[in-house]
Amino acid sequence: MNGHAGQRAGRLARVAIWVLAPALALVFAIGSLLWLQREKIQLGAEAYLYGLPLVLMDLTRAEFGAQQPATDPLRRVRQPPNAAFREVVRPTVDLLYTTAFIDLDAGPWVLRLPPNPEHFEVFSVLDAWTDVFAAPGTRSHGGAGGTYLIAGPRWQGQIPAGMTLLRGGTRMAWLIGRTQIRGPQDLPAVHQLQDGISLEPLVASGVPATSDTSVMPTTAVHSSAPPAAEGKGMAKMATAKGAAPLAHLRQMSARDFFQRLSALMVDNPPRAADRPMVMKLERLGVAPGQAPAWGWLDGRSVALGRWLADFQVRRELAKPRDTVQGWQTPPDLLGRYGTAYNIRAAVALVGLGANLPEDAIYPSARVDGEGKALDGAQRYRIRFLPGQLPPARAFWSVTAYGADDFLLDVPEGRHAVGSRQPLAANADGSVDLLVQADPPPPAMRANWLPVRAGEPFQLTARLYWPEPAALQGRWHMPAIERVR
Repeated sequence: MNGHAGQRAGRLARVAIWVLAPALALVFAIGSLLWLQREKIQLGAEAYLYGLPLVLMDLTRAEFGAQQPATDPLRRVRQPPNAAFREVVRPTVDLLYTTAFIDLDAGPWVLRLPPNPEHFEVFSVLDAWTDVFAAPGTRSHGGAGGTYLIAGPRWQGQIPAGMTLLRGGTRMAWLIGRTQIRGPQDLPAVHQLQDGISLEPLVASGVPATSDTSVMPTTAVHSSAPPAAEGKGMAKMATAKGAAPLAHLRQMSARDFFQRLSALMVDNPPRAADRPMVMKLERLGVAPGQAPAWGWLDGRSVALGRWLADFQVRRELAKPRDTVQGWQTPPDLLGRYGTAYNIRAAVALVGLGANLPEDAIYPSARVDGEGKALDGAQRYRIRFLPGQLPPARAFWSVTAYGADDFLLDVPEGRHAVGSRQPLAANADGSVDLLVQADPPPPAMRANWLPVRAGEPFQLTARLYWPEPAALQGRWHMPAIERVR
């Protein structure tokens, strides 16, 4: 009996080997192939993170151009965003935007800001790689307004009297103007301020540049650059109205991504400090004006590298790091990234167009003070001790977002609470913000930040024109306490 059992076991083992051998061989072959392609995979991951901000900026520009009439380069947003807004992640409801994508090869451009002593404002100007190269506003002009000349790297003209030169290093620039609003009743006053803002070409030798060139074409103008929309499906992708730029980015194949990157780098060149990364791009077959010509295997390896980088960034963003009482504050290199490519890419994904820290800082939280994920099924409070409200020269707020980084669909469109509300204080002078799905008693209604019952959420605090205590890390947001 034992002999028969042994024979059966032996036969089963031989059958198992016969069945599994091809699968094991395939696994071994794939492993060997991945090992041989490890350099391409690694380069694909690094190059993707390096180029992501530039490509995402251009996709955002294309979305902007699809919605903006050619008669005026400025887009004046008249209402704060709501839960349906999908153009930029983590939008703020504290400000109205006045924005423009500017083609600096068609400039320079004159930006005029009227006097504005009552409302905080900042007009950040970003280059194509998302670095802020200028930020005129309340912090610099003190409410007096000003006239600024926004010029590209090749312009060598005379600066007119009374203008301040703001020079960018790339053809594409993004003007993001933010003007404080104190609620619906404040909208007419802010609209009047927006109407006083102008952006127009500088008259050179009596011949003005045409205003409709403020929206750059989808493809680079230099003949050495291949069309950015040449890849399959890219032309439709670049001009589709109402489609979020982040969704476009995720839909792009690796080949289309790097093709667009190579075209964009012609007019938006890498900096001298980027030379080591440029050399890595060259090893990958990518250069300004040179689209990749990969075979099937190299293309698949680069795509795998891109997927791994994207997965790693999403996973790292979901982890609370360097938190203080559950809050994480972005690094102080925000807007001036240098060669911190991973940080630059992460910021582009969750807060494209971020201000300089001097103008605003953004502590954020996904967990409470005990490290547990924020959940709309719970009630929370944020208690500021007496004299410990956020130290901001302009104003501060706390906004709730869903797991997708967009505003929640909540009652009354009440997306933020902060210094613009008449917050009720406790008997000892402390102030509680109440974060919960159900409304609190009427006496505490001004302190309420609604969320959605049973849904995960996250919070972002904003301090505009922060005091040194906040900038230097001597003040921190208090822990988010779960109310039992």
